Amino acid sequence: MIAFMVAGTASGVGKTTVALALMAAFRERGMTVQPFKCGPDFLDTGHHSAICGRQSRNLDTWMMSNETNRELFANACQGADVAIVEGVMGLFDGVAGGGEKGSSAEIAKLLHLPVVLVLDAGRTARSIAAVVKGFETFDPVLRFAGIVLNGVSTETHFRMLSEAIQLVTATPILGRIPKDTSVAIPERHLGLRTVEEETAHEERRTNFAAIAREHLDLAPLLKEECAIEPSIVHSATIKARSKVRFGVARDKAFSFYYADNLDLMREHGAEIVEFSPLHDEDLPPDLDGLYLGGGYPELYAEALSANKRMRVAIRSFVEQDRPVYAECGGMIYLGNSLTLIDGRQHPMAGVLPFAFEMTSRLVRFGYVEIEFTSDCLLGRKGQKTRGHSFHYSRMLEIDSLPTAYLAHSSLSKQIAPEGFCYKNVLASYIHLHFRAKDTMASSLLDAAIRSRAVGVTA
Repeated sequence: MIAFMVAGTASGVGKTTVALALMAAFRERGMTVQPFKCGPDFLDTGHHSAICGRQSRNLDTWMMSNETNRELFANACQGADVAIVEGVMGLFDGVAGGGEKGSSAEIAKLLHLPVVLVLDAGRTARSIAAVVKGFETFDPVLRFAGIVLNGVSTETHFRMLSEAIQLVTATPILGRIPKDTSVAIPERHLGLRTVEEETAHEERRTNFAAIAREHLDLAPLLKEECAIEPSIVHSATIKARSKVRFGVARDKAFSFYYADNLDLMREHGAEIVEFSPLHDEDLPPDLDGLYLGGGYPELYAEALSANKRMRVAIRSFVEQDRPVYAECGGMIYLGNSLTLIDGRQHPMAGVLPFAFEMTSRLVRFGYVEIEFTSDCLLGRKGQKTRGHSFHYSRMLEIDSLPTAYLAHSSLSKQIAPEGFCYKNVLASYIHLHFRAKDTMASSLLDAAIRSRAVGVTA
């Protein structure tokens, strides 16, 4: 099959635009495209999935082992003609400055993927050739399949840049992406707008395909055949268990989920039942547990607060000692209140004794290693796993509940208690990838079964 990575010289150079244009272009040719995203990202994967009509998957060499990444890649590529992997940050940017761990380059080498390099060339001239040369020679193991110049609106500018680049490399220049409002995706504090907020998906796919058709040469990429290594299942042994109905919050306010978290839960016997804290007045019937993912509750705080029946239903579910796992935005929703930047305060579900307030700057960012300091919904004391944190809010009354995590930040090197526990609730700012430690999914479902048994006995 055809497979390659779209990587950039830095964040914000247009990787997502180029990746989506190429995905749309191959789909327009009648090919099945499997998308991927490097690193801990929930926004780009949603846009990938909408363009490709196929679920985008996260690859991450810091949170998951090499074997797990290979397995995930091979399994997802089944039935596809093309695999397109969008990188994260700059091609060589990883967890630390002194190595490639967690970088797009590491994943490209792990999966033997050639790289399409995207450069923001709107305000450069001959100097662009030096940048290309530097990236090509920085790691001789990497192979480059093409170069795309972003933000170049005129043919004259494109020809000048091409002449300079062609003097230093034989890598084909695939073309340019001009500024085009028809494919621009609005951004906000956490990144791109979510795909759930977009409505004209077919029109957007058509526009991206048109950009590629007019400005990009796909011919060199059609030659990039990649042998996918056979999948070897390394998942934890899956034991037989009765079906567990797990409610998953899914709407414009809550959409940050790794697809593999939900798939792993399904593999272990979960029936995923989606519901909307924004629009539904009650929880779906016969649920055994809840999973409240991250998202943008701050944008819909008034509507979430106004849906009093749902807030009451969730409090009642918690008081029945049913398991509830909440990450970031989901944890904020379980709190007493949320204060917005403009000072308006909205009551939330009232499960956790915390008040939250939005901040004008990023509070916490980066990978986090977790050690369970007590038994909890996701594992046993002493077990370790990995995730990431990224939020523009802070919690008040932080010491009012016991915690189940000790969180080691990869960037700040801070060590702090996390994973707040109330009854059968586990809530945290940290987004965990369940394939970082496969037993987390099974532990969560086992907790639901135990809770159900207690409820029946009572």
